[in-house]
Amino acid sequence: MFAATDTDLPDGLPDVRVAPDLAPGLLLADIAAAQDILGTQRISRLLILPGARDGLTPLPTLIPGSRIVEPQGGADVARLTDSFHLNLTAFGLLAFAVGLFIVHAAIGLAFEQRRPLFRTLRALGLPASRLTMLLAVELVAFTLVAGTLGILLGYLVAALLLPGVAATLSGLYGAGVAGQLSLSPVWWLSGFAMAGIGLAVAGGQSLWQLARLPVLAPAMPRAWARARAATLRRQAFGGAGLLGLSALLALFGTGLVVGFLCLGALLLGVALVLPPLLSLVLDFGSRAAKGAVAQWLWADARQQVPALSLALMALLLALAANIGVGTMVGSFRATFTGWLDQRLAAEVYLYASDEAQAAEMRAFLDGRVDAVLPVTLAPATLEGAPGEIFSQTDHATFRDNWPMLDAVPDAWDRLAAGKGALVNEQLARREGLWAGDTVDLSQGGTRTILGVYSDYGNPKGQAILNEDTFVEVFPEAQFLTFGLRLDPALAGPLVADLSDRFDLPPDRIEEQGAVKAAALGIFEQTFAVTAALNVLTLGVAAFALWASLTTLGTMRVPQVAPVWALGLTRARLAQADIVRALLLAAFTAILAVPTGVALAWVLLAVVNVQAFGWRLPLLPDPQSWVVLALAAMVAAGLAALLPAWRLWRMAPADLVKVFAHER
Repeated sequence: MFAATDTDLPDGLPDVRVAPDLAPGLLLADIAAAQDILGTQRISRLLILPGARDGLTPLPTLIPGSRIVEPQGGADVARLTDSFHLNLTAFGLLAFAVGLFIVHAAIGLAFEQRRPLFRTLRALGLPASRLTMLLAVELVAFTLVAGTLGILLGYLVAALLLPGVAATLSGLYGAGVAGQLSLSPVWWLSGFAMAGIGLAVAGGQSLWQLARLPVLAPAMPRAWARARAATLRRQAFGGAGLLGLSALLALFGTGLVVGFLCLGALLLGVALVLPPLLSLVLDFGSRAAKGAVAQWLWADARQQVPALSLALMALLLALAANIGVGTMVGSFRATFTGWLDQRLAAEVYLYASDEAQAAEMRAFLDGRVDAVLPVTLAPATLEGAPGEIFSQTDHATFRDNWPMLDAVPDAWDRLAAGKGALVNEQLARREGLWAGDTVDLSQGGTRTILGVYSDYGNPKGQAILNEDTFVEVFPEAQFLTFGLRLDPALAGPLVADLSDRFDLPPDRIEEQGAVKAAALGIFEQTFAVTAALNVLTLGVAAFALWASLTTLGTMRVPQVAPVWALGLTRARLAQADIVRALLLAAFTAILAVPTGVALAWVLLAVVNVQAFGWRLPLLPDPQSWVVLALAAMVAAGLAALLPAWRLWRMAPADLVKVFAHER
């Protein structure tokens, strides 16, 4: 007997050998041993190998009551798990992008802080090429250390998130996931490769600017300012182009990869236009301000935009991702909860083991419930792709509650008369078929689409026929699943009576609340990973803003000293620093709100449709947007506290030294 690693087995089984290649939850045994363990002599299924000789008697003839079912689920599960993996990859790349902006900002600030050192080395005769090479080696060393720490921390995060991911893939997609992590050398190498790419992107620009500046220019702030101004202009044009590309992809693009390219262009475009927009707003504020101190505050904030731009970009991306994903999850949760209330209208769901038990159950329920609604399905090919056809009884439960997105007049009456079929949203969007069109249901024939219904969480195309038509098409179908309508107060006692009468395990009889709770539990697990990544990116962005403000606090002493000498106290200067940080964070948060809403729209209207086949309405949540904006303001205020406190506590002698020593 064989089982996967770490499989929990009951006592009393024969010796079990570990087979790492087996799927979790699967036990492989000799057929005689399996029959003995299960207490049955029946064979439930036969696997038919390809390549059988022609002229053999068909198995359904040899085994009465059997039928041949073609395998259909593997491709659908693979497609959906690929979509799930692509979602994780996309959010991982978003976190990488936020980190890239942060590293870019850190390198730029480090280069600016060491301008006097570069001037001295160049004046002493060190060639620009040698200086650039030494700085590149320094960056590579830091990258190797940071890459190693990043991989180790990533492994720790993966270990913490693995149970949620496994529950999602198993519960939502039916795919088994091993309960332990495996880190291959390929992932180690890819981690270092990403760190190397990040180094090239983040440090390349600073090294290039340093190599091209004249000998004494590294110590001239105006030379660096001119270089940054040119960069801002290029960013504005590049950002506008990316936003235009994102709009074109959203309107005319198709495919899941195109959807994520649209997201990437949107986020990168908005991040690039943030510094130019901030400069314009602050310039306008400086001209409109009244009084010398107010004008200086606005002008000083504008002067700090180039140095803080990358940290603010990271904050913008983190806020937009939180707003976008939060809006998407909130919209999905509200829609999904309402959909569950509509689809799971029966108070109790009952599952029989065979037709004989089903007949006994129906006889037992006669007079005890208001209605018994049998449900069954048959695999079928719908418009050339694997799918399912369901049987549905004509009852007010379905007429009053079924979630229809599009329907012809009198759709339910026509369905009851066998004059058409209902199809789910996945099939409708995939084939471009809606109410009034015709659909090919293979053995179910070509039928008029009477309506399209939402069907969240189902990877397959699906159609519904009325019960009589379904039995005509699939005479061998068995009705073993029932929805029971009754007074909700009587559901608990009925479940107990049925369990005792037919010795039913918990998974064969469920109350409505338990089914909904299980579905909502899977839903919450699905978005646990993205929520964790959102919190991580926001925290890292706030830390980057703190690091940038702390570094600038030391570098800005020569700029602050003249203002102090003119009579502005250190306390007022510290307050001005905090106000400046809050001002920049407020503008960033204001821009993050429409960016996050646009991100949510792309996720709901483009990515979701391509990945899963259904489209969700965008339900705004202004309260959460305000909370996130306030969180950004609080983070900026806290980030500015330390440098402001240092400025407030700075000795006057340190400020006076600025006038005694030229930079």
